[in-house]
Amino acid sequence: MLSLDGRPNSTLSSLGGNYTTISTDRQMRAALQQDQLHHRHMWIITGPAGCGKSSVAEYLAKELSLPYIEGDDVSPRARSIYWLLDRLTKYPLQYHTSTNRQKMAAGIPLTDVDRWDWLINLREAAVARLSPSASSATKAHTGVVVTCSALRRRYRDVIRVAAYQDHNVAVHFVYLRANEEMLMKRVLARKGHYMKSTMVHSQMELLEEPAGDEQTMDVLEVDCAASLPEVQRNVVAKVRGALADDL
Repeated sequence: MLSLDGRPNSTLSSLGGNYTTISTDRQMRAALQQDQLHHRHMWIITGPAGCGKSSVAEYLAKELSLPYIEGDDVSPRARSIYWLLDRLTKYPLQYHTSTNRQKMAAGIPLTDVDRWDWLINLREAAVARLSPSASSATKAHTGVVVTCSALRRRYRDVIRVAAYQDHNVAVHFVYLRANEEMLMKRVLARKGHYMKSTMVHSQMELLEEPAGDEQTMDVLEVDCAASLPEVQRNVVAKVRGALADDL
């Protein structure tokens, strides 16, 4: 059960106050299925460290001419790119708290409590790209591409709240599936990235692959064992297919 802002109800209960809850299995499904035509689409590129989220997301955003939000990456390369976007759009540069980034850099797994504000910040930033305020320097878009590991179902449900709050928004998860051995090789080959190789194992232990009902609801699965160009093309093909079904 989630509150209307997307936090698990147990977390909010500990903070006090009265919160309306929703059923992720019933009401969110209805929200996703209502008003099926001409949605504004939120494409969440998801999977563990090393699966290629950033490379795939950048390619997809370019192919569809959509804005791109990097939810995980705090590398120097990402900072140099998003510093300018931050200045131009007044959107936050990073969505993890400084404490979260320090923990990840030290190889310390994040707890669920660490993740709630990150997920909510990321979801709201994506929604803002679809429907920016009148004071924003950006225009409304028909879609947005977001990278977010979203390893557990409850994390994905936090993002799904966007569709519950606005039935004209359709949330899609593009799950990049890979085995731990391949992911470890990729992460070890990286230089200057905050994500340590030890985090791969902890993320794989945490991972809840999308279940059958998620697969039929809003998940597109792509095997990322192939070459990066092939994975990128496969993702674009699946996304275009989903868009065709929405016409």
